[in-house]
Order: sequence, then C-alpha cells, then structure tokens
Amino acid sequence: MSFNSINFLIFFPIVALIYYSIPHRVRWVWLLMASYYFYASWNPRLLIFMVTATIITYSSGILLEKVDEISDPKKSILLKKFIVFVSLAACLGILFVFKYLNFFSMNLLRLFSWLNITMNIPHYDLLLPIGISFYTFKALSYTIDIYRKDIKAERNMGKYALFVSFFPQLLAGPIEKSKDFLKQFSEKHIFDYDTVKNGLLLMLWGFVQKLIIADRLAILVNTVYDNPSAYRGFEIITANIFFAFQIYCDFSSYSDIAIGAAQVMGFRSTKNFEQPYFSKSIQEFWRRWHITLSSWFKDYLYFPLGGNRCSKLRNYSNIMVVFLASGLWHGAALHYVIWGVLHGIFQVTGSILKPLKHRIIKILGIRTEVFSYKLIQVLFTFILVDFAWIFFRAGSFADAEILISNMYYFNPEIFTEGTIYNLGLDFKDFMVALFGIGAILVINIWQRNKDLRVQLAKQNTVFRWAVYVIAVITVLIFGIYGSGFDAQEFIYMQF
Repeated sequence: MSFNSINFLIFFPIVALIYYSIPHRVRWVWLLMASYYFYASWNPRLLIFMVTATIITYSSGILLEKVDEISDPKKSILLKKFIVFVSLAACLGILFVFKYLNFFSMNLLRLFSWLNITMNIPHYDLLLPIGISFYTFKALSYTIDIYRKDIKAERNMGKYALFVSFFPQLLAGPIEKSKDFLKQFSEKHIFDYDTVKNGLLLMLWGFVQKLIIADRLAILVNTVYDNPSAYRGFEIITANIFFAFQIYCDFSSYSDIAIGAAQVMGFRSTKNFEQPYFSKSIQEFWRRWHITLSSWFKDYLYFPLGGNRCSKLRNYSNIMVVFLASGLWHGAALHYVIWGVLHGIFQVTGSILKPLKHRIIKILGIRTEVFSYKLIQVLFTFILVDFAWIFFRAGSFADAEILISNMYYFNPEIFTEGTIYNLGLDFKDFMVALFGIGAILVINIWQRNKDLRVQLAKQNTVFRWAVYVIAVITVLIFGIYGSGFDAQEFIYMQF
C-alpha cells in the first residue's frame, strides 16, 4: 500500500494504537508483522527476496563475530573478508538480476554488434521488487558496520528483520544505518503527546506537499515529457522547473510521512532533506538532497576508495565513480547514468575552477558575503541541477536529446496568449501550482533558522487548531485525487 492511499490511512492508526497498547517486549513482533503485511500488500511473492537478503546479512553478521574469536589474526582477517564478499555479492547479485541484467545485456549486444560479432543474449521479463534498492542498501550497511566493528551483531533475528523491513522506511527510505537505528527496536517507547503530535504534523505536511503541490505539478510535467517532440522553448523550460519542484515535493513528502510515522511510535529518523534548492554549489546540494543516500555512498564507497585523502586526480576519479554508481542506483538506463555523471562533472569542474574563481574575486574586489553574490550562487546551482533533471525525468536518452534541442526556442507569447494553460493545467490549477512552489520556498527559508513545529507549539490553542483544520481542509479541497485524475505514485518507489 502507498502512503497516499485510503488503505494506509486505515492501516497506520491501527498499527500505532496497538503498538502502544501491548507490552514493550512484544512490540517488535507486532511491528514486524505489520511491516511484512505492508510489503506483502503489493505482492506477497516479493517477500521472498527481502527475506533472503535478511537471512544472508543476518548470518554474515553472526559469522563475522565468530571468526573474530579465531586466534590466528591473518586467518581471521581473510575469513572476515571472504564473508563480507559473499554477503555483498549475494545481495548485490539479487539486485543486479532484477534491476540491471537486461540493461547490461542490451549494452553488451550493442558492443558485440559494433564489433560485428553475432551473439544471442535472452531478455528476461522480470518484475522489479518494489523498494529493493533501499532495503538492500540497509542490509549491506549492517554487514559492513559489523566488519568495521562499529556495532555488535544483532542476535535477535526478528529485530534485525524488522530493521530491514520497518514499514515507514521500507519502500523509499530514509536509508538508515544499522549503527544509528537498529538499537532503537530494543528501546522502550512511552506514549508522549508532544512526540505523537509532532509526528502527525510532519505527516500532514507531507500530504500537503504530495497531494496539493507535487501531484498537481506532475500533470503539466507528464504532458510535456510524455510527448517531447510536440513542445518548444518556454513550454519545456516551464515543465522542467515544475519537475524540479515536483520531485522535491514528492520525495520530501515521502520522507516526511515516513519520518513522521516513525516518530509517532517513538523512533528517531535521519533527516533526508535540508532546503536543497538554496545550495550555493553542487557539493552543498548533495549534502542537502537525499541526505541518507549521499551519506551511504560517502561512508561505504567514497571513503573506502580513498575519499579526498589522496591525489587530486584520484579524488576526482573517486567522485566520478560515486556519481556513476548513484546514477545506476536510480535506474538501469543510460539517461540515469548521464544524470549521475553530469553531477560528478559539475562537482569536479567546480573543484578544478575553485582557485581561478577565488583569483577573479580577489582581482575584481567582489564581496562574497553580500546577499546578491549568494543569490547568484544559488541561481547558478539551481540551473545546473535543473538541467540535469532533464535526463532524470526523460523516458529515454533520445527523449532527453529532443527536449534539450527543442528548449532553445523563444516563445514567451505562451504566457500572454494563454497557451501555457493547454499543458494540462487550467488557469486556476496553474496559479495553485505557482502558489505551492512559492509556499515551499518561503517555508524552506523559515526552516533554515526555525523549526516551524516548535514555533507553532508556542501559539495559542485556538490558533494552532485553526492551522491544523485549515491544512486538512486545504488538502481535501485542492488535493489532486478523485475522478479525472490518475493516482500519482511516489517517484522514488520505482527505485
């Protein structure tokens, strides 16, 4: 079931109420049952792959600690490396077969064709298990954390299975690390009114972002991207700017609902977004966008490769490998790879040109502490990010090429003649979409210095409840659902 479904609005209150009603010692059992039911509601057969990854990584954790008891250090180290290799190979092998096998087979055929070699490689019609990239990364982090001795192996297999399958985070994160989250399943969570209220408020804000803003923007975005050759200039530019805010509101809303749902039951989750479109560089953007994935790649790929503790050339190579892996993680298609590589190129180029930029600033006497300079940095970073989003959203690399070639066309009359309203959104919905984008920007600015939930809690009771009621009514009136609209799944659930 999806967070924006009626089923979830029934499922979650029941889970939370029973959770607080039963003894602490059996709560993990209830949450495990609820999480498996939540996942099985999509397709019960997909549970096989999640359970397999759970058993493999749980067993590897136990074996790693057993091997530590061997008196011969060299033998112990070799065996530990072998166990980690088998665990990673098995989990990544499952991920590869279901997500990447056809992609690599197709590109291998292209290579053989280019070399004039005839080769018959079959194409497999496999159903991609939903959320597989997310729970695989969670499971892999557990094995690596034990290998590094950051945590002890969890002896209770049920609690570890709950860590892998915890339903708020299961389908699209946040990607919690075992050393930060696993121990919370052994903590006693006492019902606390303020904690539950703040969790529900975060969930409500998530529904506002998803149903009012993201799904409305999606209508115009889908119109243009589903038929790229039919549109020109500002039609494409508008769709691309709308997509930048659609994917932010869509994924941020999922993260907020997930974090809020976990908070209702007393769990502390990692923040996944921090006003990313106010970043002043690509490097800063990736510290603010999908924070848990960026952190995962940094801890488990970038640092093991050498990070920045090496030559500049090697460091740039490490950055490109990480962004190439990030592109592939998002999807087995060339346009996702290009998206990842572009971000790597942006970051490496920024690092290379940094000394030149500082020299120009010094020569021209440019003041870097003023608002205008920071605004230019933010706008330039957003333009780079927004351009890269074309490859992310396009249905294929060929579609991305069409969109980019058609984008350089000057047709501002679409705004004065009203033809912009032929892209799926009439005047009313277009204005609501613009207001939603403005609201997101304003709220993001406020959140840079203050927690709005804390500020709201300081207000009078009547005012607070007025805000709650208005938010719910706004979702009911302006939400995109019902007849005439297709239900919009969360974008990151496809990964």
